[in-house]
Amino acid sequence: MTNNFARVFRLAILPVACMLLVSCGLPSSGPSVKDIHDSSVENGGDLHIVDVNRSVIDASARVQSSGFSQSFRNAGVVSIDRIHAGDTLTVTIWENVENGLFSTLGQKVTTLPAMQVDQLGNIFIPYAGTVKASGSTPDDLRLKITDLLKDQTPDPQIEVRREAGTGATVSILGGVGGQGVYPIDASSRRLTGMLASAGGITLDPSVVKITVRRGADIGEIWFQDLLDNPANDISLRAGDKIVLEKDERYFISMGTTSQRRISFETHNPTVLEALAAVGGLRSSQSNAKGIFVFREEPASIANRVLGRSDLVGPQKFAYLVDLTSQSSLLVAGKFPIRDEDTIYVTEAPYVKWRSLLFTVIGALNATTALDAALTGTADIFE
Repeated sequence: MTNNFARVFRLAILPVACMLLVSCGLPSSGPSVKDIHDSSVENGGDLHIVDVNRSVIDASARVQSSGFSQSFRNAGVVSIDRIHAGDTLTVTIWENVENGLFSTLGQKVTTLPAMQVDQLGNIFIPYAGTVKASGSTPDDLRLKITDLLKDQTPDPQIEVRREAGTGATVSILGGVGGQGVYPIDASSRRLTGMLASAGGITLDPSVVKITVRRGADIGEIWFQDLLDNPANDISLRAGDKIVLEKDERYFISMGTTSQRRISFETHNPTVLEALAAVGGLRSSQSNAKGIFVFREEPASIANRVLGRSDLVGPQKFAYLVDLTSQSSLLVAGKFPIRDEDTIYVTEAPYVKWRSLLFTVIGALNATTALDAALTGTADIFE
């Protein structure tokens, strides 16, 4: 009698327990593949769900906004022999008479105090007046000064020496060995040479962005692109400002992976590289067929990916990546991650059933214990 009662009790309580578990919902790392599909445009939502393949990779590609414009690339190499406004010059004069314009008693050689070329490009030479210096080589300027003084002192011999001044320099800030102001000389007329003169890059080269400001023009480039393409090794100009910064782009990982914000570790990371950065998939939990990349695309790319022309404004996308075959792995290794993307790895379908099974087993254990208690209670009353 008592055993029959306990069996009936177990049979009655287990369906109730299962219904309660299903209705209340089991613990989960986030929405399932079905939940995400339920929010798609096809089902009345606002999310475009697209399976990633090679065509989608091509259609979703963006034109790289980083890189030097033609105005930067076409600028010729600066002649270090030309004098610029701000340069410092030293002029030495030899005279053929004992008492010349510049010489003192017994001294035929005179070195004038160092002078800086003003912003109009001029210098002042006693007895010669204001002399245009900028744009000339030191030898050109020597001939100009000689011509201006030859009628005042017989056969003067002139020497002009040019030293790097503020007009022939660039400033470098950020991730280099030595921040500061550096002269443009024979070895540093191009960007790579100037970076070397400043002590080289101290940040991780794979995530360094270089910004060059030249007046109102601004050029940006990734250091890796500078190394890969010699055309990006631009010629520098006096007054250029060079800033080196760490890449601030990031993506978010969610679901059955490490849930955190991850800074880009390479210039153009792919889905595979991003998953590797968060420790990969969890074999006991992750659904290799259900990896989503959530992103907001501009209308131009959205129309291209979907083969449409009617979409206007930003569109929400969930790119679905499948890692269960060799070909899909190759595709995932080509699909790039963008700034502020969210990678979401869904839970494997069996995980919920396993949780349900463990919960039911726990319920069975509980009813067994209850059965034993009831049996003991019935024995007391018999």
